Amino acid sequence: MSVPVIRRVDFGYFVRPAEETGTGASRVEPVLGYVVHHVDGLVLVDTGMGSHPDVDAHYRPRRQPLPAALAAAGASAEKVTLVVNCHLHFDHCGGNPLLTGCPIVAQRAELELARCAGYTIPDLVDAPGLRYLELEGEAEILPGVIVVPTPGHTAGHQSLVVRLGDGTVVVACPSHDTASAYSADVLAWRANRDRHDAVVPPAQAWIDRLQKLDPRRVVFAHDHAVWEP
Repeated sequence: MSVPVIRRVDFGYFVRPAEETGTGASRVEPVLGYVVHHVDGLVLVDTGMGSHPDVDAHYRPRRQPLPAALAAAGASAEKVTLVVNCHLHFDHCGGNPLLTGCPIVAQRAELELARCAGYTIPDLVDAPGLRYLELEGEAEILPGVIVVPTPGHTAGHQSLVVRLGDGTVVVACPSHDTASAYSADVLAWRANRDRHDAVVPPAQAWIDRLQKLDPRRVVFAHDHAVWEP
């Protein structure tokens, strides 16, 4: 496979309670990962939802186990050569303990946060045998596969940029909750570049970096919708 192929991985869903949605009503949200089939290996972006009694009571998740989720995407845990955790909340690193020995790419700032009390489920982050490849900023982890820091959701959040034969795809995970939220930031970025005479909101500083990579698609962790220019 000379040109990378990206496939979505369905890890299930959870119910975000009304007090967290800003709408006064609860919301069911998917938990999506992505596999990148690359000539130099299989990259898995996020590993699904971890389990803890408090988490389960609060979010009422319905999980798709990692092996079944990967099989549906034409992959298997045994073939994963590199894991990229966008960040280390419970719903993005739940399968990490099943991937011992496989390098896990994370920003150093995120690992520092994850090892603080109350941030995530500690057993998911430091399970025996886990091996992290710690980054401090942007890095090309395989030819045409670039990790870009996109802080906001967490201070150590990162996204994955993949150059395909017909354009670039950004796996933005929850840099934004929805494709519409990403679109709003891109429009704010555009208006600021145009020096619009109205007061417009500032865009995240890293939006400029992502947009200059000329993405043809941006995909997310908690939204099935896809942003396109």
